Amino acid sequence: MQWVPMTETTPDVSVIIGAYEAMPYLVKCLESVEAQTLGADRIEIVAVDDGSTDGTGEYLEEFATRSKVPTRVVRQANSGGPGGPRNTGLALARGRFVFFLDADDYFGEEALERLVAMADKAGTDVVLGRTVGVNRNAAKSMWKETVERADIYRSNVKYTLSAQKLFRRDLLVQHGMRFDESLRTGEDALFTLEAYLRGSGVSVVSDYTCYYLVGREDGKHLTKTGGYAPRFDSAKALMELIAAHVPAGEHRDLLMLRPFTVTLLPQFGPVVLRQPRDILLAKMELAAPLMAAYWTPGVAERLKTEDRLRLTCVAMNLPDALMDVVGFLQEGKQPERVRRRGRGYLAYPHFGDAAVGIPDTAYEVRGAPGPLTVARRRARRLAGRALRRVRRMRTGG
Repeated sequence: MQWVPMTETTPDVSVIIGAYEAMPYLVKCLESVEAQTLGADRIEIVAVDDGSTDGTGEYLEEFATRSKVPTRVVRQANSGGPGGPRNTGLALARGRFVFFLDADDYFGEEALERLVAMADKAGTDVVLGRTVGVNRNAAKSMWKETVERADIYRSNVKYTLSAQKLFRRDLLVQHGMRFDESLRTGEDALFTLEAYLRGSGVSVVSDYTCYYLVGREDGKHLTKTGGYAPRFDSAKALMELIAAHVPAGEHRDLLMLRPFTVTLLPQFGPVVLRQPRDILLAKMELAAPLMAAYWTPGVAERLKTEDRLRLTCVAMNLPDALMDVVGFLQEGKQPERVRRRGRGYLAYPHFGDAAVGIPDTAYEVRGAPGPLTVARRRARRLAGRALRRVRRMRTGG
């Protein structure tokens, strides 16, 4: 372990970098911290080498001896995931805020200055900065506008739960927050959502690219996951967190959309057509207690028809019906639109099949205008035009 002398002044931001086999990406990562317009005197780096063998630790130590940014380096045995080095760094951080910067990625030059300014202005405990992908995709839906206080339930901030955000350290210390090292994936989502729920608010900086998310050409990343079981562990942990903090009802349903759509749905998509049947059955067994506890009409009605139908098959333990639906979707077929008693449905496989027993509500098109709705809207438009004509005649316009 190498300790670098620190000034007594509390830095604004502790940049925590967990690094595993991070060369040569680490070079640009560290350069982006040094280039911050916030200033080296307002930043510290806490870098944790998680058992690298490619020179990552040595480069960190060399960087610490020459950088203007106060830097401390910890070298530890490999922990198997990003949670361990992040927890080590968090325990050593002294800043008013912390930012978890992955060693593969890098900042925009004004990132920390803008994020800290937003946190101080809005008084919020978590700030998201616009993120773009480099050689990989990055979420986009939450960057439409800069927001001082986002609605964590109705906005898309619930779909960006990675750890690459600015967190007020007092919040983390007050609640003893740490990354769950028992999870092989999704530990960052659990940590971030807890901060959303416990904190004084979430801000979004979208008018400047703060963070560059890099896809490594060598395929190596800090996270090490294997198989499908860790995905279900992750979903379970996130659902339990939501249930513990949010009473049953609309707000809970809105947050539950995230683990259902991001974590569970991909396990019951096209992959089921390629995997052995025993894996599908095992997945459905893992999903069963989650569906029983958290699958509600409020969640179901907010999903697209095809997604609701797939998860309904899972909830009802209908693997054959699920395979039929997924196969239909993979073939690119378009379901017939059916209208019954003023409601619209998409006739995917087993619609109206009493022997299978999937309820019609699983096939319903929610919020899409059917013929009656269209007719009523047209009537309202015509009535509105007539009323405006009458008003003009009365006023002599």
